[in-house]
Amino acid sequence: MCRRAGGSPRGLGSLPAAPEAQIQPAPGALALRLPPAAEHPIYQIGIGDVILLATRASGRAVEQVSGVFAAQSQQQGYTVRDDGAISIPEVGSVTVQGLTIEEAEERVFQRLIQSQFDAEFSLEIAEFKSKRVTIGGAVGTSTLVPVTLTPLTLDQALASAGGIALANQDFGSIRIYRGGELYQIPLETYFKDSKARKLVLLDGDSVYVDNAYDLERAQEFYERQIETLELKQRSRLNAISELQSEIDLRRSELNEQRSNFQSKVDLGAVDRDYVYLTGEVANQNRIPLPFETKASLADVFYENGGFPTTTGDPSQIYVLRANNTEELTAYHLNAKNIVNLTVATKFEMRPDDIIFVREQPITVWGRALQQAFPALISAGATSLE
Repeated sequence: MCRRAGGSPRGLGSLPAAPEAQIQPAPGALALRLPPAAEHPIYQIGIGDVILLATRASGRAVEQVSGVFAAQSQQQGYTVRDDGAISIPEVGSVTVQGLTIEEAEERVFQRLIQSQFDAEFSLEIAEFKSKRVTIGGAVGTSTLVPVTLTPLTLDQALASAGGIALANQDFGSIRIYRGGELYQIPLETYFKDSKARKLVLLDGDSVYVDNAYDLERAQEFYERQIETLELKQRSRLNAISELQSEIDLRRSELNEQRSNFQSKVDLGAVDRDYVYLTGEVANQNRIPLPFETKASLADVFYENGGFPTTTGDPSQIYVLRANNTEELTAYHLNAKNIVNLTVATKFEMRPDDIIFVREQPITVWGRALQQAFPALISAGATSLE
């Protein structure tokens, strides 16, 4: 799969303590103090990185996903927000912070499947912004160098800043601030030792080039970096707090609207369309049609107990429908043939439809006898008197 890379400042943990400067009283040999050897970690996507999604399909397949993201000629980038997610049109938010490219690709793929999109795509990082190394001091230009998929070495970082710009390199040094500890590399050692030049830098490192004995300037530089981190962290926390307050407010409004609407529905204060179920059914009732969706004849029957087959005649099911000209149309369903039941699942109900189920012929006779039998007994008793 294609791989490239991107981001913005990511969430910061607790701030490191200020570096302890040990000022050398007089010129002399500058001690070499290298930071512990570190391997370049597998890149994890962070806040501010720009994720690039691109399809590799063509023709009709591209048309099918045009609402999600563009084809290769129109690749679309998505910035990882402060909540760690990217927002893809028609798919929604997908959290990718802390994931590797392969893990993020799998998560996006799963969300596309859930949203019923099926397309080949590649996920890349177009811009690396979440992980950086600060370069300052006697260099061409003070800069922030992004940490990418490949290891960032000390010589690469210094080259990105325009190289070392120190007039007298005999007393020059490179200082690295990492995790509250201050390390130093004499320039003489740096130029002679490939191990020093190929030192792998990590996210959050600060590199400062200066005169070997001007530690005050180096300390001032690191203090400014700490202050910058504090400001960014405070700003991000404030932004997250404001976002959470806004979300809570909107959620409260939606819950209130939902509650009010439900109360109106319960009190019958909302205009509804109804169909009417009558005849030989389990429950003669006025049945509301659902909001913004359709209901079939089968839905009405089976959500309301259907009809008793011992007394109701499945061959005599009718739907009575009046049109605007006051003409009446009667639709007949013979459900005695089980195949015809599929019609009930496709027959769409309309407002004011009347569903009628006729009694079984034996039921009509039985009820007639029940009504006539007491009268016959009463007449016979009267004639005997």
